[in-house]
Amino acid sequence: MSVWRCALGAVLALSATFSFAQSWQDQWDAREFSIPARDGTELYTVVYIPKDKPGPFPIIMERTPYGAGSPTRPPRRTNPKMAEAGYIFAYQDVRGKGKSQGDYVNVRPLLPDGQSGVDESTDTYDTIDFLLKNVPKHNGSVGLWGISYPGFYAGAGAVRNHPALKAVSPQAPVNDWFLGDDVHHRGALFLQEMFDFMLFFDVRRGDTPPQIDRMGLPAYKFFLQAGPPSQFDAKYLSGKVPFWNEVVANDTYNDFWKSRALWRAFHKVDCAVLTVGGWYDKEDMYGALKLYRESETQNPGISNYLVMGPWSHGQWASGNGSSLSDLSFGGRTGQFYQEEIEFPFFERYLRGDQNAKPISEVTMFETGANMWHRLAQWPPKEARKRSLYLDRNKQLTWQAPRESGDHLYVADPAQPMPYLADYLTSTRAPGDWLARDQSFSTSRGDSVTFDLGVIGEDLRVAGPVTADMWIATSGTDCDLIVKLIDEYPADSTEPRASGTGTMAGYQHMVRGEVIRAKFRESFERPIPIVPGRPTQVKFDLNDVFHTFKKGHRIKVQVQSHWFPIVDRNPNTFVSRADAKPEDYKRATIRVLTGGNYASRLELGVMPPAR
Repeated sequence: MSVWRCALGAVLALSATFSFAQSWQDQWDAREFSIPARDGTELYTVVYIPKDKPGPFPIIMERTPYGAGSPTRPPRRTNPKMAEAGYIFAYQDVRGKGKSQGDYVNVRPLLPDGQSGVDESTDTYDTIDFLLKNVPKHNGSVGLWGISYPGFYAGAGAVRNHPALKAVSPQAPVNDWFLGDDVHHRGALFLQEMFDFMLFFDVRRGDTPPQIDRMGLPAYKFFLQAGPPSQFDAKYLSGKVPFWNEVVANDTYNDFWKSRALWRAFHKVDCAVLTVGGWYDKEDMYGALKLYRESETQNPGISNYLVMGPWSHGQWASGNGSSLSDLSFGGRTGQFYQEEIEFPFFERYLRGDQNAKPISEVTMFETGANMWHRLAQWPPKEARKRSLYLDRNKQLTWQAPRESGDHLYVADPAQPMPYLADYLTSTRAPGDWLARDQSFSTSRGDSVTFDLGVIGEDLRVAGPVTADMWIATSGTDCDLIVKLIDEYPADSTEPRASGTGTMAGYQHMVRGEVIRAKFRESFERPIPIVPGRPTQVKFDLNDVFHTFKKGHRIKVQVQSHWFPIVDRNPNTFVSRADAKPEDYKRATIRVLTGGNYASRLELGVMPPAR
């Protein structure tokens, strides 16, 4: 397999000329429909038909729980190249949201094959059928796209799809709310964002949102004084957010979560699929990688594509993407995606333009090197698995240490490790936090850091990252957070993208992930840790494609709190619904190294760039 590489500046030769500076009413004929689903429920839909072009046009649709918009306002999302070429844009309120009828169900489970009823797949099918019969100037081809929750609906609509549905693009799709997206990561509750999201999203229709006086507290202090999640309903929600109680009650990977996992139902897909994700997506990075991987297995023979860029959640839709936090990416990566990948994908499959620029099965941005690659598969076949071991001297080594060692830290739920440097002032989770400097966390006593030292040549890593850790703890449970860090030289003069200084000493978190240790053997059946006993905790972090540059340091940091983005582990084996304030106890955690307990990270190491 050959790897195609390009510098961003060399490929961004064409910029879109379409602009909403011209009156959108002169460009679009906006219409609204109440589309009947097979059970009679009416689904509110807004459609924008180009006025200034003869057609026929493909239809591209987004199904959303966030509001389809109104025919009195311009389209809520377009790709400038697609708008210029001529597409009919359709937006629909999903069942139970906005102006659509029916009851809303979070990540509504897809029906098993052969079972009658309604789900997001049948609603999509019925909508497409209606649009083809009632919207003028279309060419008979329909596509779906969406970011985040709409990404889930795009993926769900591809299951047992309508024959006219030719292409779908689930982007940062909600995929599995227990294993890796939004609500939980590897069984650990993503507290701050989930709570804040539910306050506006999950209040029952017609009810008033709960009024919470946060007393001006930063999020760290607010959630610390809030206590266990099991008490949030009585303290703050008063029964107005029923889904919160469902999350609290369902704290293992049971049928409640499995039935909502898109990847488990993502078969019988008979259309092209373009899955998109971001290397710094704090919400649904897992969803994109997992959906592509499962589609490869479950839908053999379809055109299945994957794009991963240097983006936060949905950043590619902005058309810029030249930087994030203090990291610079060498060009407008969002514009590159829209013009060089998304536009030709839909042109080929919806307009039938076989002269449209072909896209590779996998298009990946290599962070650190700031290069795009077009690949035939993911992970690339050139990647060779190597293990980076933690040793007794807090160093990293490529050889398994013979001598054993251990390094301890204290995990105190009363003073949990924050995930932000400015945790004493921050009130909301910033969208760029995965790209922020991690050096603040090394000065605390509740983590341990291992260092490979200054590297003498570039090191390229690609594909999955697996943490195979050995620990011993004084508690019966804990969280384990493992971070792979690229530290810039202390004398670096490279400017920060934010303009606040140089990158000297900047700790770039290439990848970080958490697991609740009681799920180390099974997400369905948690088991306690025996205090003091060496315990293996092995789990996958999300994939990477990164170059550690010559002169940088590679570090691995281990800790047990990421607060308040992740709820505190009480260090006690207890269910979420039963956890009480007195269950939250300090624990001494030892990271074991070498000998029979050789903690390590397994990486895919690539040949040097040519």
